[in-house]
Amino acid sequence: MSLFGSNKLSYLGVDLGNAGIKIVELKNENGRPRLVTYGFVDMSTEVINYSTDAMEDMVAQLINQICAQAGTGTKKTISSLPSFSVFSSVISLPEMKKNELDQAIMWEAKKFLPLPIEEMSLDWKIIDRQEVKKNGSNHDNKNTTGPFGDKQPEKNKSEDPLTNSKIHLKILLTASPKKNVNRYVNIFKKAGLDLIGLETESFALERSLIGFEESPTMVVDIGAITSDLTIIEKGIPVLNRSVDSGGMAITQTVARSLNITLKRAEQFKRDIGFSNTGAQSIPKVLENAIEPIINDIKYCFDLFSSHEEKGKKVEKIILTGGSAFLPNISNFLSNLLNIKVVIGDPWARVIYPVELKPVLDELGPRFAVAVGLAMREIE
Repeated sequence: MSLFGSNKLSYLGVDLGNAGIKIVELKNENGRPRLVTYGFVDMSTEVINYSTDAMEDMVAQLINQICAQAGTGTKKTISSLPSFSVFSSVISLPEMKKNELDQAIMWEAKKFLPLPIEEMSLDWKIIDRQEVKKNGSNHDNKNTTGPFGDKQPEKNKSEDPLTNSKIHLKILLTASPKKNVNRYVNIFKKAGLDLIGLETESFALERSLIGFEESPTMVVDIGAITSDLTIIEKGIPVLNRSVDSGGMAITQTVARSLNITLKRAEQFKRDIGFSNTGAQSIPKVLENAIEPIINDIKYCFDLFSSHEEKGKKVEKIILTGGSAFLPNISNFLSNLLNIKVVIGDPWARVIYPVELKPVLDELGPRFAVAVGLAMREIE
C-alpha cells in the first residue's frame, strides 16, 4: 500500500543499478515533494551491458513487481543512465543565431564523442553566458536558456558597439549511444510505464543531495561495481569520472586478505569499517581496498583546480551509494583528504512521516538517484 494517496501530480523515479532496482514515488504538494511510496529489489540487472529481449523482459517484470508491492499510483516515470555510459563536456561558443548554434555544437561534439555522431543521442543546455570585454574582464549573466527549458534573459546582441564587448556561451553537452537509450525505452514500454524523462545519474544526485548550494562540491557515489565521482558547481556537473571499484571489490579484497568467505567479509566490513575498534587489521585492509577511489578523488581535485580560476577548490565531499555508511568512512576520508566529508541525505527536502525517519535514513544512500529522479518534475 502507498503511504499517501497518489494523483496525476506524482512521479516515479526508477534507478536501474548494477546491484538492484530502486523506485520512489513523490507527489507534488504545492511545489514540494512528498513521499508516496518506495520499493526495491536486490538483483543484478546489467541493463547497460546486455541487450537481449530476455533481459529487458526480466527487468520490466521486476519493475512491475516492485510497483505492485509498493502500491504505486502513477505511470509517469523518470529514469537515469549510468554516468559511465554518458559522455559530457563543457564548451564555450560565441553567441549566435539558433540554427548556427546547433551546427556549431554538433561540430564541437564530434571532437570528443567516441562514436559517430549519428549513433549518439545528443543534448545540450546553456549553463552560463558571459560578457567578455576586450580588456579580458568578464561579466556573468546566469539567467540563460536552452533545450532544457531554462529561463531566458532579455535578448542581447553578440557585439555591442557601446561597451565593445562580446557574449560567450558556456554550454553543457551530453551524449549517450542511441542503443542504450533505446534499451531503456523498450524496458519501460514493456513495463507499461510512461517514460517522460531520461537523464544522467549525476543530475539526479545533484538534485537530491545538493539542491541550491552553489559552491564546488564532489559527490562520491560508491556503488556495488563502480564508483562515480562528480564535481558539481552552481547546480551543474562540471566533471565526471567513473572508477572500476565499488562495494563488491572492497568485500572481495577483505575476503582475500583475511582468507574468509565473502559473507563474513561483508559483515566485517559493515560492522567495523574504518573505526579503530575491533580487529585492527580490518581498517588497513579497507584502506588498501578503496585506494583506487581515493587516488581518483585526488586526481579530480587537481583536474578541477587546473581548469578553474586560480586557487579554486572543491569545498566538500558528499558520500552516497551502498558503501557510504561504512563506520567512520566520512571521518577517515576527511582526515586523509583534509576536506569536509558528509553522508548525503536525499530525503532532506522531502516531506514524509516522522516515524519513517530511521528506516529512510538507513536507505538514504542507496535511494539518492531514485529520489532525485522523482523530484525532477516537482522542483
